[in-house]
Amino acid sequence: MSEILKPTNIRHRIIAVSMLMSFILYLDRICMGEIVKSMSFKHDLQLSKDEMGRILGAFFLTYAVMQVPSGWSSDRFGARATLTLYIALWSVCTAMTGMMSGFWGLLMARLLCGITEAGAYPTCMAVIRKWIPLGARARASGLVALGGRIGGTLAPFLTIWMIVTLGSWRTSLWLDGCVGFLIAGIYWLVVRSNPREHPAVNAAELAVIGTPPVEKPLNLTELLKALWAFTLSRSLWCNAANQFLTNVGWAFLVTWLPTYLMEERHVGEVEGGRMVTYVLAFGMLGQLVGGYYCDWSTRRLGLRWGRVLPISTSMLVCAAAYLCCPFVHSTWVLVGCLAIVSMGVDVANPATWAFVSDVGGRATAAAGGWGNMWGNFGAAAISVVGPWLQKKSVGHGPMVVFFPLAGACLLAAIIVLGMDASKKVLPEDQ
Repeated sequence: MSEILKPTNIRHRIIAVSMLMSFILYLDRICMGEIVKSMSFKHDLQLSKDEMGRILGAFFLTYAVMQVPSGWSSDRFGARATLTLYIALWSVCTAMTGMMSGFWGLLMARLLCGITEAGAYPTCMAVIRKWIPLGARARASGLVALGGRIGGTLAPFLTIWMIVTLGSWRTSLWLDGCVGFLIAGIYWLVVRSNPREHPAVNAAELAVIGTPPVEKPLNLTELLKALWAFTLSRSLWCNAANQFLTNVGWAFLVTWLPTYLMEERHVGEVEGGRMVTYVLAFGMLGQLVGGYYCDWSTRRLGLRWGRVLPISTSMLVCAAAYLCCPFVHSTWVLVGCLAIVSMGVDVANPATWAFVSDVGGRATAAAGGWGNMWGNFGAAAISVVGPWLQKKSVGHGPMVVFFPLAGACLLAAIIVLGMDASKKVLPEDQ
């Protein structure tokens, strides 16, 4: 009898396979930051720094624009089918990137990668809402994002290793695409959109999860009403501004930091890749700390301030770390300051995800897409502005680069105080 009453652990498998999805998502996203500075790429394609900036920024632009439509597709057609399709499509686009022979081809391939990857995290937010009880959502969000940070952390090392071992930047992208196809198949086999649909989930686990209701899919008319509600929500606008500013601070680490280390600090290609890996590795710790921090603060302070406190305090730490960067002469001390930025951003991330799961209701994926859209506009902005900032730093020192990044983090710490996770966005969910 005790065996019958013992809850199954399918929800843990869902989080594990979501982490795997997140891993390949970030590996495919961040690899271009290493590829464009590799000798293999430079010998093959003679592109200017401004052209490389447009290629790096192109991904974030379409990734941002497609967040809400991709998130709504998940709300409408279910997470399992849509995210499996997204993984397969972005794997095709990743492999296709390795077939391009000029600026316009690479630009188009990265635009397509942004479109196909856009629905990944909004869909995951909806999955977490259905599969994870309220008190554990931040930890679950942190674990899924941890998968992405592992992929992002290993991307500099793995990308350079594959280029050196396989002899070409193109082959590394083809291999990434093949791995993505395999993960798409695993996701389809393991995941269901709702716990009630999974044949291996027993009643005891449904009770642990909270027996999530079977909800009517969000149709197009309801999406338009939801979008209007988003525009009227102070909380979602504060969340959007927070994500925009946070990504301005964070995306520098995965786009222009490798080039900055090589050109301004005269670090070798392999050593620079190792340094970026160390910086991003601290984010892995941040996701775990942030999940527990957010769930703890929510238990102590409630939804209103429990979700806000981890974000605001973490972004203040990021601002302080960036302010130190212009005044350090040792490259390794600089790497240490940037590692603190990486960790701070990732401590804040689980609270941001949990907030969207709290307020989104039936439109959780669309609401997640709304916030991610603005966040990735910030990433696109710093990807394009990065070369200009570095040009302006000539003769003025690195403060021209790092002071704007510190300012963005400080503003995020203040603006996030306007978020309120205790108020649902859609009136019918109140």
